[in-house]
Amino acid sequence: MRRRAGFTLLEMLVATLIMGVAVVGTLSAIATATRNGSRLMEHDRAVLLARSKLNELLADPNLPVDRVLSGEFHPAQTGGRQAGWLARVSVFDRPPRAGPGSLVLDRLELEVWWSGGGDRRTYTLSGYRMRMLTQRDFPRPGVAP
Repeated sequence: MRRRAGFTLLEMLVATLIMGVAVVGTLSAIATATRNGSRLMEHDRAVLLARSKLNELLADPNLPVDRVLSGEFHPAQTGGRQAGWLARVSVFDRPPRAGPGSLVLDRLELEVWWSGGGDRRTYTLSGYRMRMLTQRDFPRPGVAP
């Protein structure tokens, strides 16, 4: 008896099943990689926005000390996502008996937030600057600051 050349139906079903499993695994890996890439891109954008805002705030000599400042980023900067920032300047190091003209070290803490995937994500950054104390830093007795 002579065998015909070709594949049997069972061989074709097994090959199709193996190919289906491989394709599903590949598509799942591609979807996961795409989600991770999107998340990384959001995080990179937040880091760039945070560094830019931190530099802008550190360069501003008129920032109030020990008050929370906040704002939102323009959607063109965030890729259409809602995002904003919170900042606080505090005196980090002050010499004893400091007066007007003394140098102090300020710490600026900045938190950038954005909405991603239904969650609110944050990135925190800190920076330091030297500042000279002025008469405004010493309220007169009996006068509210």
